[in-house]
Amino acid sequence: MDFRLTEEQEMLQEMVRDFAEKELRPRAQETDEHAQMSPEVIRKMAELGLMGMAIPEEYGGMPMDKVSVAIAIEEIGRGCGGTGLAFEAHSCLGCVPIVRWGTPEQKERFLPRMAAGESFGCLALTEPGAGSDLAVVRTTAVEDGDSWVINGTKAWITNASLTDVIIVLLRTDPEAGSRAFSLILVETDRSGLTIEPHEKKMGLRGAPAHGLTFEDVRVPKENLLGERGRGLHQTLSAMDGGRVGISALAIGLAQAAYEEARRYALERVAFGKPIAEHQAIQFMLADMATEIHAGRLMTHYAAWLEDQGQRITLEAAMGKLYSSEMAERVAYKAVQVHGGYGYSQEYAVERIYRDARLMTIGEGTSEVQRMVIGRSILRS
Repeated sequence: MDFRLTEEQEMLQEMVRDFAEKELRPRAQETDEHAQMSPEVIRKMAELGLMGMAIPEEYGGMPMDKVSVAIAIEEIGRGCGGTGLAFEAHSCLGCVPIVRWGTPEQKERFLPRMAAGESFGCLALTEPGAGSDLAVVRTTAVEDGDSWVINGTKAWITNASLTDVIIVLLRTDPEAGSRAFSLILVETDRSGLTIEPHEKKMGLRGAPAHGLTFEDVRVPKENLLGERGRGLHQTLSAMDGGRVGISALAIGLAQAAYEEARRYALERVAFGKPIAEHQAIQFMLADMATEIHAGRLMTHYAAWLEDQGQRITLEAAMGKLYSSEMAERVAYKAVQVHGGYGYSQEYAVERIYRDARLMTIGEGTSEVQRMVIGRSILRS
């Protein structure tokens, strides 16, 4: 079993890390404070081919294997958590459904702008009363002539203000059970669609999240993405890859927190010597490094399985559960190493600690991951 990255993956890692160090980390505090990514950052990500990692070449992309995508998400998240979340939602949730189930016309219409960084990928699932339980989604799409008429609300939709088109999970057949749902493409300039102001979030502020309101929004029938009635199945399939992406983002945040703690421990003097020489601090750093290593291996393994064409529901849930909770533990210890300074916005660990908190909530809470894992292992 070979755990080494390929030469191409190592080159990608070096490239993205260099980009993150030069362009993301210096801007991370500003991105957090202003709750907005720099257009220059988006442009440079597109120039490096990062925005097209999940998009075929014929539509302007530079497709890469899933392990490479995880590597890129980790390095971007290490530089700036908010930028990392927007990139993860774009690459793992917004582009993939169109690539997998879109018609040639849909792909030609939307994917080139996504690859060019002119439009972010966006998937709208959550509603005010439907988060963990997507089977109770209430936003509807009703056939009327050659159109779908959409009514309802969505909540916490990442990238909604950065995109030309939103993939929306909708109830198209109220009495059809698990086949009651479909994915439909809704252009953001459609009459009746309101994108609410961005949420004032605890962390990851550079990735805008919005409420959506649909009031008799009409889209043509050909905006149906894939087969009618398969929306819930498509969503769950896409979310497996999304959970690998969140795992990678969590590792990036944890790595950033660990590096800040290590640097500070080597510089800060207490009781006559650098605090890195005190065993209590060494134990914290040792735990942090060990847990990050374990999470990275779990994440890369799930991504590798996906590259082999295997189902990854169990492995993705395990990786997401462990890495997201691990990131919060590591960020906590990083603040602790900094002492009082860790509570100050003058130090990056304060921001990273806030950013890490979403990892156990977004794209399936830890409780949902345990449900998925429990059901999987009891069926085996």
